[in-house]
Amino acid sequence: MEAIECFSAPQKGSDLGNRYRHGIDPWSEARVRRNDREKIVILRNVIKKNRYVDSIFLMLLANRLKSLEGIDRISAMMGAEGNKGILEESGLLDQAGREAAPNDLIIAILAESDEVVDRAVSEVDDALDQKDSGRSEDDYSPKSLDSAKNGKTNLIFCSLPGPYVRWEAKKALDAGINCMIFSDNVPVETELELKELAKEKKLIVMGPDCGTAIINGTALGFANVVSRGRIGIVGASGTGIQEVTVQLHHLGEGISHAIGTGGRDLTEKIGGISMLSGIEMLENDPATELLLLISKPPAPRIEKMILDRMAKSKKPAVICFIGGKTEEAEKRGLPAARTLEEAARLAIATLLKKKFEPKNFDMSPTEAFAAAAAESLKLAPGARYLRGLYSGGTLADEALVLLEKFLPFHSNLSHGQKLSDNAVSQGNTIIDLGDDEFTVGVPHPMIDYTNRMERLLQEAEDPEVAVILFDVVIGYGSHLNPTEPLIPAILAARERSKRHLSFVATICGTNEDPQNLEKTREALEEIGVIVMPSNAQAARLAAMIASRGKIDFMNSEKNCHAEKL
Repeated sequence: MEAIECFSAPQKGSDLGNRYRHGIDPWSEARVRRNDREKIVILRNVIKKNRYVDSIFLMLLANRLKSLEGIDRISAMMGAEGNKGILEESGLLDQAGREAAPNDLIIAILAESDEVVDRAVSEVDDALDQKDSGRSEDDYSPKSLDSAKNGKTNLIFCSLPGPYVRWEAKKALDAGINCMIFSDNVPVETELELKELAKEKKLIVMGPDCGTAIINGTALGFANVVSRGRIGIVGASGTGIQEVTVQLHHLGEGISHAIGTGGRDLTEKIGGISMLSGIEMLENDPATELLLLISKPPAPRIEKMILDRMAKSKKPAVICFIGGKTEEAEKRGLPAARTLEEAARLAIATLLKKKFEPKNFDMSPTEAFAAAAAESLKLAPGARYLRGLYSGGTLADEALVLLEKFLPFHSNLSHGQKLSDNAVSQGNTIIDLGDDEFTVGVPHPMIDYTNRMERLLQEAEDPEVAVILFDVVIGYGSHLNPTEPLIPAILAARERSKRHLSFVATICGTNEDPQNLEKTREALEEIGVIVMPSNAQAARLAAMIASRGKIDFMNSEKNCHAEKL
């Protein structure tokens, strides 16, 4: 695969859809009373005319500044109509915000005084100046798609409001440029049209709603710093790609490229167009020696079509369709994994032509049972439920797939028993807090931990909760210091519960990530959190603790059992 240069399209502002909203806190000269606080706050909109800034930067900036003393809420977003609609629906859009153009930056704040507002504005200005000054003379930052057509660019990174995506992506494809569409809220008809056009031109559209890719070592969207290597990935899951690339890194292997497709690509409507294009690209890439496909279960006809294509591949391949059956792949002679960690291990074994030995824990089964038993003995007599609070949708899905065969689970995912109210857990619950219903008007929980910490405290007040399981996804785009909000919340939860609460975590990341895996793990372990090497291992151990040993995961998934619960 040839080298790819990246261009982030600035037209019409940036709207990453519900998963990537920045917040809903505009500024206004009006004064409003906050009933929950019983005090007066200043509401104001400040507009930066024709000032495009990428959405991930704005989300991280807003998350950092909200800790300023006197700030109630703060956000920064482009003046696209969709963004302004969210502000208007919340009753927080002032006249200045209403008049903002799509290319204008809206800085939004609720604060205790005008002085706090002014201080926040100053902080924003400093951050924007620092971002500008950080560019080197060699950095290429075109102001439009047309100016990016320099004969070298062959990929655009598109984060526009959904209604604008079709126009800009089509222009890029017509110019022979591949597209990664970070935006969501793009109609499925538009996705199909763009992907069919890309196929015709022997290009690829990654997305819409494609949050993760790594091309020639360059991380796009939410991704981790991982080693280069011989394994090429095509995936319809952002956190699925992150978990697998991280596990490969820890096991001493690396990736050539990780190509995202967007979550709808393997539906009947889209037909796997981008996955098939990605497969072809990696087959023709001399740096790729093995292909690894990652997704939730595709539509049945699409699954068979993809597997038939892989059975004819000139390179070895491994399949990981989380929650799907492995029989279809195996009867075509394709190695298939049940978990993301297993996918990484199976890929390496296949690449090295070694026998694959599945296992449920890095530690021995005896050690795992002893660790779970020791933690179970600390639980209060009536504590029996497991609550999984996830920011990564595929990680939540993987945990539910692993555990629902042993325990009844409620969830907001596509399987498991439905919750009567997704804001309130019932019995054993695994919840995806990155789902659209939890992120309207607020950043994704990988960036802003506020909603998850509130849910954590809520779970702690339930005397029947034994274990709280959670993920920490670090890397580019994620919270720069996740232990800063996590540790106080965990300590407060233990204090509020007045009993022993077991916390089991998984960290998706590497020591090379900005947040540093080892530093994050040590900080959590210091307050008694059990940190496991993978999401699958964390889910298994959490279930063993909550069930007080009635679930016994032996060396392989096929050799595990549960007593009658």
